[in-house]
Amino acid sequence: MTQLETARENKISEEMEICAGQEGVDPEFIRKGVEDGNIVVIRNSKHTSVLPIAIGKGLKTKVNANIGTSKDRSDLDLELKKLKVCVAARADTIMDLSTGGDIRAIRKAIISQSSLIIGTVPIYQAAANMLNSGRAIVDMSADDMFEAIEEHGEDGVDFITVHCGVTKRSVGCIEDEGRLLGIVSRGGTFLSKWMECNKKENPLYEQYDRLLEIAKAYDMVLSLGDGLRPGCIADATDRGQVEELILLGELTKRARDCGVQVMIEGPGHVPIKEIRANVQLEKSLCHGAPFYVLGPIPTDIAPGYDHITAAIGGAIAASEGADFLCYVTPSEHLRLPTIEDVKEGIIASRIAAHIADIAKGVHGALEKDLLMAKYRDEFNWAEQIKLSIDPEKTEAFLEKSESAGDEGCTMCGEFCAIKLGKTKK
Repeated sequence: MTQLETARENKISEEMEICAGQEGVDPEFIRKGVEDGNIVVIRNSKHTSVLPIAIGKGLKTKVNANIGTSKDRSDLDLELKKLKVCVAARADTIMDLSTGGDIRAIRKAIISQSSLIIGTVPIYQAAANMLNSGRAIVDMSADDMFEAIEEHGEDGVDFITVHCGVTKRSVGCIEDEGRLLGIVSRGGTFLSKWMECNKKENPLYEQYDRLLEIAKAYDMVLSLGDGLRPGCIADATDRGQVEELILLGELTKRARDCGVQVMIEGPGHVPIKEIRANVQLEKSLCHGAPFYVLGPIPTDIAPGYDHITAAIGGAIAASEGADFLCYVTPSEHLRLPTIEDVKEGIIASRIAAHIADIAKGVHGALEKDLLMAKYRDEFNWAEQIKLSIDPEKTEAFLEKSESAGDEGCTMCGEFCAIKLGKTKK
């Protein structure tokens, strides 16, 4: 049985027990959330070497980190080093978005060496397979797409992004209304061009039941992708994006009816004033399914600093009810991320997630900040370092004051307000 089927039988699975312990909540809270569809418990039934993770309402906001090769940069050793950084920086999940090299071998290596839940985008491999065989992407068949999905499930992938809402109708909405940047999702572009050239409907939508059979067989969570997400703030919340979201809401219900868990992917570039509305739209149209957002990025003019813009947008989105943040690195829009880019992206997203968890009243979130205040009051530098989101950087930056001894850093030295406040008159 899948996690959803188990929950509906009023049973608590081993995975639900584990997730409850991770979250500090009662296992029944997890079970009921899975039954209602506002929580997903993620772990492929063949991927038992990793701990499951729960994402959704009332739980800690989770952070995903993307790694993976491209045709220009295909170095498995480098990707495995990035994987180690992801684990050390405490990402919650990893997505392998490889499009270059031996994609399956890369994926298997990442899965075998990862202690974290793994997600992928199978259509990337389907498209790469076509190019590697000397054929055009638009020449792929529905079978090519579903064979890739089956392969990812067999390899132990825990959740997959599938662009089922990219349909003739939703793409038509974009064409009718017009956009500055058009379609910016790779999967969305592959499928829109496939439909245009083949004069057929998207197979992932038209043969959705086939997709559900595969997902159910491995208990893979479907991350229904935002193939028509806006690529600049001027295109945010337009007809194409909303039409896709409406379709994803319909597909969410069909997946649940089949016993398959679903989360919904959200837009990337969204002005701050529209972030709350986007979260509310998803929760309303998609029956409370967990919301997985890329950023969001509330300005387009900060290349090199998009980990910061994404953290701003992510903190707002998650505080309004988004459940899962996909990190954005400083190199977004510019290059494949380096090891340092990966770390900075994770830390920025974890900061955003924690800020949102305080706002949402998530168990244990505020307590960490209260402890930090206590340790600062005590000049307990060791515990401040240990508690910080990035202990390595905290320790590296710390400079104790010569004038104030251990009670103060070089910012204020003997004029430290906390130290002076403790001085008896």
